[in-house]
Amino acid sequence: MVPMKPGTNGPPILGIDADVVDDQGNSVPVKTRGYLIIRKPWPGMPLTIYKDPERYVKTYWSRIPNSFYAGDYAVKDEDGYFWILGRADEVIKVAGHRLGTYELESALIQHEAVDESAVVGIPDPVKGEVPIAFVILRSGYKPSEELKEKLKEWVRNMVGPIATISEIYFVTKLPKTRSAKIMRRVVKAVATNSPIGDVTTLEDEASVEEVRKAYYEFKEELRK
Repeated sequence: MVPMKPGTNGPPILGIDADVVDDQGNSVPVKTRGYLIIRKPWPGMPLTIYKDPERYVKTYWSRIPNSFYAGDYAVKDEDGYFWILGRADEVIKVAGHRLGTYELESALIQHEAVDESAVVGIPDPVKGEVPIAFVILRSGYKPSEELKEKLKEWVRNMVGPIATISEIYFVTKLPKTRSAKIMRRVVKAVATNSPIGDVTTLEDEASVEEVRKAYYEFKEELRK
């Protein structure tokens, strides 16, 4: 989670007036997850999307009336700080409950054994979707079934019982863009056995194959 100051309870910076709201645009209580919005424009904010001004209005200014919708989940603490929880569109719906993939990833990387993680949702006939995680371990830790169970329990304790990770795959690399951002659509495509699509911006093609290998090896193990 990333803290950002200030909020509506503190002095604004550069005139920015931020808030955390529900689906109807109403402010939510302190420490309650909601959508991060900006009540007033600020210098330097985007004015449009190139060649698609209608999309700009629909995406950023129509979701919450008279406010700029940032597209992030956030909570506000007692001191007026905003804690950014991750993209609101990167959400897994598990048995009717909405879970942000960033929440699960954040919980995983707080464990002493985890260096990086990527979480995606895969279809489930009962729950609709279930989360699975691809994890890079820190030096000194080795993959094991025992460690998998410890990490699953860790996430349940950190986020809640609904945040039960269905499966964890240990890898040494994750597919990334050249700017070092995890390419989630590639991870999800591998996890759901779908076409990966354009991978020209991947940092390392081998990382895609490694995630693919981990997933297919698990599928083969289930067939036995």
